[in-house]
Amino acid sequence: MNPELKRISVVTGCFNEEENIKELYEQVKLQFIDLPQYEYEHIFIDNSSKDNTVSILKQIAQADIRVKLIVNARNFGHIRSPYYALMQATGDAVISIVADLQDPPILIKEFIWKWEEGYKIVIGVKTQSQESPLFFAIRKAYYNLIGRLSEVKMIKNFTGFGLYDHKVIEILRAIDDPYPYFRGLISDIGFDRAVIEYVQPTRKRGFTKNNFYTLYDLAMLGITNHSKVPLRLATMTGFSVAIISLIVALVYFIYKLISWDNFQVGMAPLVIGLFFFSSVQLIFIGILGEYIGAIHTQVQKRPLVIEKERINFD
Repeated sequence: MNPELKRISVVTGCFNEEENIKELYEQVKLQFIDLPQYEYEHIFIDNSSKDNTVSILKQIAQADIRVKLIVNARNFGHIRSPYYALMQATGDAVISIVADLQDPPILIKEFIWKWEEGYKIVIGVKTQSQESPLFFAIRKAYYNLIGRLSEVKMIKNFTGFGLYDHKVIEILRAIDDPYPYFRGLISDIGFDRAVIEYVQPTRKRGFTKNNFYTLYDLAMLGITNHSKVPLRLATMTGFSVAIISLIVALVYFIYKLISWDNFQVGMAPLVIGLFFFSSVQLIFIGILGEYIGAIHTQVQKRPLVIEKERINFD
């Protein structure tokens, strides 16, 4: 380690990425060949992969001491594991990049140049994507929704890909969130940031490890961690529905008094009303449950991950 050189930490979370991991390592290494004024470390954290990802990473780490590896005892999820790896970084700046090559490593140089201009946060933002137009549209709609609900201004089409000064990492360590919404925390910190726009390439090999549950979990985490709007919406909806129900009941009562013999209410309004109010209650009980679940996770204060082994950290 040369104390005269600035140190860049590159962090990558991976799970069952045996088809992509070596190419990612080589592409990152290639970027730093053109940046001799910096030294770097590449930290991989494996979320208990079931394929050959770990063995490939061990081979790479054996040949290149700049590659560091953390192997988790089990799969701790795509939220906690990469965040934990960020906390292990020792560089003057830390770059977060995914293992599937959908975060272009070629942007590393631009990130560093912007950082040298004085920005403590430099992020990559997708303007377009070569993935499914439907999924991109759904994600865009979600970013718009959370942007409207959040108490802080969220960054649209930002997935976490970017460079973060060591001061930002120290702030994240101090926050000590056991289940962090990283994208929201970056917005919440509030430093001036540089934005590098890019077109997200399609995944070349393998399949995404995200499913409906993991995407839903991430979506709800973003809402519960950074917005009270759903809770207040539930309260306002309750008041509104109660007032509407009272007005409808009063109208029915007056009409019944006027046309006592001719007006028959029937069962349909009662059944429809019962199902409607039950549905509203269940929806908002579910929202309340999400917030209680978030509180429960915070109170438990469990570690982000449990390590099985680490390589090249000495």
